[in-house]
Amino acid sequence: MAKSKEEVIEEMQKVVEQMRLDDIEDNPDSANEYFQCDACGQEAPLAGSIQYGQYRLCNDCVLLAEVGFELKQFSDIQELIDKMDDKRLEADCEFLKQEQQRGIQGLLDKESLN
Repeated sequence: MAKSKEEVIEEMQKVVEQMRLDDIEDNPDSANEYFQCDACGQEAPLAGSIQYGQYRLCNDCVLLAEVGFELKQFSDIQELIDKMDDKRLEADCEFLKQEQQRGIQGLLDKESLN
C-alpha cells in the first residue's frame, strides 16, 4: 500500500532529525560549524547536512529533497536546485543588505569616536 503524502513527510522528518542528532553525537562541533546550503542559500549547521553530488544541502533542504524523491516530484537533485533558485537569490540579497548595514554601522561607530 502506498503511503500518503502526510505519512511520507512525517517519516522523512523523523529520518532527517535522526541524521542531525547522529551527526552531533559523532561530532559535536558539527552543530556549530556552518556552511551555505546550495539549495536554499542559507547559512546552516553542518549537522544533518548531506552532500548530493556537487551540492551540499542543509537539514531542511535534505527533508525537501527526500520527500520529493519519495513522492516522485523530481528524479535528481538538480531539479530541486533549479526550483530553489528564487530562495537562494533572496538569501543572497539578505546577506548583502546585512553586510551593507554592518559597513554603515562601522562608519558611524568610527565617526562617533572622532
